[in-house]
Amino acid sequence: MFFKRTILLAIHAIVFCLAGESAFAQTPPNQHPQDKPAAFSADNMTHDKALGVITARGHVEINQNDRTLYADVINYDQNHDIIRANGHVTLHRSNGDVVFSDNMEISGDLKNALIDNIRAVLNDKSRLAAGKATLVNDETMTLDRVIYTRCEACITDPGRAPLWQIKSVKVIHDKVNKIVEYQDSWLEIAGVPVVYMPYLSHPDPTVKRKSGFLSPSFGGSSTLGMKVQAPYFYVLDKHSDVTLTPIVTTNENGAIAGQYRNRFTKGELQTDASLAYDSKQNVMGHIDASANFDINQNWRWGADLKRASDDTYMRRYGFGGQDTLTSKTFLEGFHNKTYTSISALLFQGLRNTDNAKTTPYVLPNLAFNHQGDPNKLGAYNAVDVNIAMLTRDQGVSSRRVSVNPSWNLPYIAPKGDIYKLSASMGVDFFHAQNQPAPAVRGSIYNGAALRVMPQIALDWKWPLARRTNTVTEIIEPIGQFIVSPYGGNSYKMANEDSIDFDFNDANLFSTNRFTGYDRVESGPRANYGLKWSVTGDGGGATSVLVGQSYRLKKDDTFKIGSGLENNFSDYVAKIQSSPNEHFKLLYRTRLGKKKLNFRRNELGVNGSAGWFSYGANYSYFAQQQDSEFAGRKEFTTALGAKLTNRWSSSFNSVSDLAKNGGLRSMHLGLTYDDECFRMDTTLGRTFFRDRDIKPNNSIMFRLVFKTLGEVASDVAVN
Repeated sequence: MFFKRTILLAIHAIVFCLAGESAFAQTPPNQHPQDKPAAFSADNMTHDKALGVITARGHVEINQNDRTLYADVINYDQNHDIIRANGHVTLHRSNGDVVFSDNMEISGDLKNALIDNIRAVLNDKSRLAAGKATLVNDETMTLDRVIYTRCEACITDPGRAPLWQIKSVKVIHDKVNKIVEYQDSWLEIAGVPVVYMPYLSHPDPTVKRKSGFLSPSFGGSSTLGMKVQAPYFYVLDKHSDVTLTPIVTTNENGAIAGQYRNRFTKGELQTDASLAYDSKQNVMGHIDASANFDINQNWRWGADLKRASDDTYMRRYGFGGQDTLTSKTFLEGFHNKTYTSISALLFQGLRNTDNAKTTPYVLPNLAFNHQGDPNKLGAYNAVDVNIAMLTRDQGVSSRRVSVNPSWNLPYIAPKGDIYKLSASMGVDFFHAQNQPAPAVRGSIYNGAALRVMPQIALDWKWPLARRTNTVTEIIEPIGQFIVSPYGGNSYKMANEDSIDFDFNDANLFSTNRFTGYDRVESGPRANYGLKWSVTGDGGGATSVLVGQSYRLKKDDTFKIGSGLENNFSDYVAKIQSSPNEHFKLLYRTRLGKKKLNFRRNELGVNGSAGWFSYGANYSYFAQQQDSEFAGRKEFTTALGAKLTNRWSSSFNSVSDLAKNGGLRSMHLGLTYDDECFRMDTTLGRTFFRDRDIKPNNSIMFRLVFKTLGEVASDVAVN
C-alpha cells in the first residue's frame, strides 16, 4: 500500500525527544548503564531556586546513547517537571535520522509532549514535515498537517513540487493497540493530487504480522483476459497464517488461491493451492505443499506434494511453467563422512506426449555413501549403495540393488606429479517385468540378472608452473587408465536412469560416464588430455582443456552420435577466458575425430563496456541415433544500455535455430529510475504453443514509489 511506511518512519525518528531519558533526571539505582543520564554542555547555565527552573543557553548540546540534541535554550521546570527546548532544535540519531523543530515541550516522565513545526530527514533520504506532534500518556501520538516524500528538492528550482509526495491532515499512532491511522490522505504527482484516501490504517512496525488485505495486483493474458487479484492475509497464531487470494478474470469464471504456512520448533510446513471454475464449467486446481523437519542434529525428514488437475492449468493461470511435477517424501541422515537417504517419488508429466500409465513411481529409492578415514599411507575405503524400485501401470517395472565398494590411494610424487590408484567391485542385481527383448521382435523378458564389474583405475596429472613478470602459467598433462571386463549391459537390465547421455569435458575423466547406475562403461580404456592456464596478478585468467578417450574395443552401449561409439572418441575441449571484469567467455565443443566436424558447440559471452552491457549464448547438440535425445540448436541474447543517468533499456530473446524452429520469446524494456521513483515498461511476445495455450503479446507497467510500494499492471494483447 502507498502509505504503509510513510509518516510512521518519522514518528520513530523523534522517539528520543518523546521517550529518551531526561538530561536533568537522576539515575534510578536499578537503571541499566546504557540508560544513564545524558551528558550536556552549554555556553552558560543558571538555576532559579525560587522558581525551580534550570536554564541552559547558547549552543546547548545533549548526548546520550549515540544521540545528540542541539538547541539554543533548554529549560527544566522542576516544580512542574516539564522540559522545554527552543530555537533551532535539532536531533541527530545514531541511525542517521535528523529531526528539526522550532520548539518542544516534554513532561518529566516522558509520557506527554508537544512539538511544533517538525521537519525530518530520515536515514533513507526521505523527508517529512508536520505542523504539530502531540504525545498523550505515552499511548497516543498525533501528527497534524503531515507531508512526506522520498524525492530530493530540485536544484534549479527548490520551490517546485517534488515528483511525488504524501499529504495527510492527521496521522494517529495508537501505541497500545499498535495501530497507525491516516485521516484525509492523498498522493500528489508533480503537485497534482491523483489518489485520495479518506481513511487508512495499518499495524505499526512493532507488529510483525496482522490480519488484513494485502496490495491487489492487476494483469491479463490472452486466455484469461484481464485479471484482478485481491489477497487477504489472516494470522492464525504466532507461528501460522493463511493467505486467501480471489482471482477475478474477464474471460473465465475466476479462481481462488490459498497459502498456509506454519513454523515449528524443528521444522516448517507450507502449502500453496488453487481452485478454478472456467467458462466451460470445468473445475480445476493444483497443490504445491512442502514439509521439512529436523529429527535431531544428524537426521531430518520431509515431503513435497505437487499435483495439478490439468496439464496446462498452472501455466494458464500463472502458477508456474513446469513440464513435470515431482512429489517426494524422504528421510536423510548426515554423520561424519556418511550420507543416507530413503525416499519415494511420484511424477506427473504435463507435456502432450506424457502418459500417466507409463510414468513410473519410485518406491523406495535408497542411497548410502560412506568414506572411511585415511590410513598412514593415505589410503581410504569407500562404499556406495543404491536401491531403486520403479513401478508402472503399463510397460516396464524394474528393481535394482547396487553395491560398489572401493579402495583409493592418492599419492604426490617428489617431482610434483599427482597419482591416484583406485579399485572397486561393483555388484548390481536387476529384476524386470515386461522388459523388451531385442532377440525376438515383440517378445518381453521377465526375470532377474546379476552384474559383477571389478575395476581398477590409475589417475595421473603433472602441473608444471612458471612465473613470468606478473603472469603465472601452468601446463598440466592429464592421463587416466581404466581396466574392467567387457560387457555388463544386458537387455535384461532395465535402463531407467542412464538414458540421456552427453560426452563432454566435464565427464572426460570419469570412470563411468553414464549419469546413473543402470548402465556402466566396460573394457580397458584410457582418457588423456592437456590443460593450459595463465593467470595475471590483476585478476585476469584464461584456461584451455583438450582431451580424448580411447578403448580397445568398440562398445555398442553408446549410441551412434554420442562420440564414444568407436575406439577413439571425439575430441572434447573447453576454453574459458576472463581477461578483465568487463569480458567473460566460455566455449565448450566436441569435434568428430575424423572430419573434425562440430557435434557440440556451446558459446557464452557476457560483459560490459561503459554504458553498454551484453550477453549471448549459442548452444548446438547433435542428435544421437536411437536415442531420446533429439538434439538442440538455440541462441539467446540479453542486452542492456544506460541511456542517461536516469533512463536505461534492455532486450532479451530466445531463438530455436533448428528446423521448423524460430523465435520463441522476445522482450524489450525501458526503465526510468531516480532517488524516489522507478518506472519499468516491458513489451514482450512469447511464441509458445501447447494445446489451449497460444502465442501471447504482453505489455507490463511497473511503478515503484520508493519507501512506499509499487503499482504493477501486466496487460496481454493478442
